[in-house]
Amino acid sequence: MTIHHDTFAGVYPAMTTPFTDGTDAVDHEQLAADARRLADAGVDGLVPVGSTGEAATLTHDEHAEVVETVVEAADVPVIAGTGSNSTREALELSERAADAGADALLLISPYYNKPEPAGQYEHFATVADAVDLPQVVYNVPSRTGLNLDVDTVVDLAAHENVQGYKAASGDANRISEIIERTRGESFDVLSGDDGMTLPLMSMGATGTISVGANVEPERTGAMIGAALDGDFERARAIHHELGPLMRALFRETNPIPVKEAMAIRGYGPAEMRQPLTRGSDETLRVLTELLAELEDADGEEPDSPPAEA
Repeated sequence: MTIHHDTFAGVYPAMTTPFTDGTDAVDHEQLAADARRLADAGVDGLVPVGSTGEAATLTHDEHAEVVETVVEAADVPVIAGTGSNSTREALELSERAADAGADALLLISPYYNKPEPAGQYEHFATVADAVDLPQVVYNVPSRTGLNLDVDTVVDLAAHENVQGYKAASGDANRISEIIERTRGESFDVLSGDDGMTLPLMSMGATGTISVGANVEPERTGAMIGAALDGDFERARAIHHELGPLMRALFRETNPIPVKEAMAIRGYGPAEMRQPLTRGSDETLRVLTELLAELEDADGEEPDSPPAEA
């Protein structure tokens, strides 16, 4: 399945990597089940081996095997996380993901090294030149210690293979400038922060790479679909319905809460790979209550103003 421009629109769950109960071996059976469940829920694509997928703790072989499992399990586009703080390693991961059948790549900015703008550009351009797949540049300074330069992102948008930007800086003005300056390019901006998705879509973002969509894919998809259709009243109602859960999913380091939420929903055990640990009792209590409330509300329309007669 080939991704072309305008398909970076919609909801793309940032998948977790399940591990078998009591060990830290990748549970490929559960991973495939998660991919099928999300695809059946109508998501527009899947994003394995990103931050939420604990990619930093996977070996290169595990990384490629996870991508291959997701590709084989679900007939939706797969955007594989392949970034690193080493350009050479990012290139190797990208080539292996392409060989495993990924449709596109998600590349986090180089962390820890903190390259200057020239180095930022060369890092992404090196992979884009070498791997002929659509690529999404990922900016999440809270994890990387580096906030990508706006001019650098705009310059990268001119590259044929750099077709998207995952925005998780929390800086709406900065993200708005990127959207403004890349209009007319084959380039889409996706929210990388669940709480900011609807505000960013009001500025012109086209969707989300979402943590919360792992547990609420239908509601998240309905919100994105409504916003893309211009129905911001309905989108806003769903945004507020999901708000408490989206905040709770980040009360501890991601993906701890989302893995606990998935376990509560019956989607396998909440196993983490060290150094991550299980969620606190209070996090489990909050998540259990919020998920029960959403289940009770299933089948009900979120509160919104009545239509005019």
